[in-house]
Amino acid sequence: MQYMGESNARYYADRDPLGSAGDFVTAPEISQMFGELIGLWLADMWIRAGRTEPVHYVELGPGRGTLARDAARAMRRYGLEPKLHLVEGSTRLRDVQLEQVPGAIHHDDLSTVPMVGPVLLVANEFLDALPVRQLVRTDAGWREVMVAVGEDGRFVETAGQRPMDSAVPEARRDAPAGTVIETSPASAAILFEVAGRLAAQDGAALFIDYGYRGGRSGSTLQAVRGHRKAGVFDAPGEVDLSAHVDFAQMEQIARSRGARVLGTVEQGEWLRALGIAERADALAEFAPQHAEALARARDRLVDADQMGELFKVMGLAAPDWPDGVGFPAAT
Repeated sequence: MQYMGESNARYYADRDPLGSAGDFVTAPEISQMFGELIGLWLADMWIRAGRTEPVHYVELGPGRGTLARDAARAMRRYGLEPKLHLVEGSTRLRDVQLEQVPGAIHHDDLSTVPMVGPVLLVANEFLDALPVRQLVRTDAGWREVMVAVGEDGRFVETAGQRPMDSAVPEARRDAPAGTVIETSPASAAILFEVAGRLAAQDGAALFIDYGYRGGRSGSTLQAVRGHRKAGVFDAPGEVDLSAHVDFAQMEQIARSRGARVLGTVEQGEWLRALGIAERADALAEFAPQHAEALARARDRLVDADQMGELFKVMGLAAPDWPDGVGFPAAT
């Protein structure tokens, strides 16, 4: 966990990792349709909840600010002009974000975001970059996966000495030797705080990331550099480290704080329900020369063999706020 945290802290501190010149591309950079549909979803929730003011748009890990820009443009069309709050630790990315969203207010964390008025929060590919703790079942019981220096001077994985059986859910403690499970205390803390905010001051939230629902085992830790997979120990602080999000656990935490869980669905399913096909057709009619590019972007976002199935969308809302389009009945 410490290795991933320190490596990613260095990685994100002084670079713009997005785009063809970076290491990876996120959905907002693929097409404006992604941010626009998020903005429309937030506007719809706010309107049906009573148009309460003041209202705050909050984005965790806003990248280049592209999603915030596109979402704000869509929200304005329906009379929603929230204060824009971007939670970002990178000085370099803050400068890029202000070019896209002039006047946005930057925060190091959620503690300085206003506590009066509904919060409309978005976190796209944010939780996956938070450190995960891996526990492995050994012949002596459960141990944390640690990082050590091998005989060749390179980092290697090793099982720690401290028993960790109490940190493993009782139903999973008898798993076979070699089984690895992951938890993310940092992600749990974020969900705890966001859900508490929704319950206390109203609002809605979208968490969009690659991940799964329900228990699974095995390491999901991966590294990306130059749009290609890399070894997690190849270049500490120079590669993007990420892990899949356990959305079932995130839902459980949100419920414990009194927030409504609208559901967790596949990204492709959600975007189709919001009308991405119709939006692509409308854009293509306005700019026929871009029709093929728009179709490719749509397919990349929704097709099962691209981002549509692996990526999930989790919706949360305040206890008295309405259900959200694209989600099953809330709980």
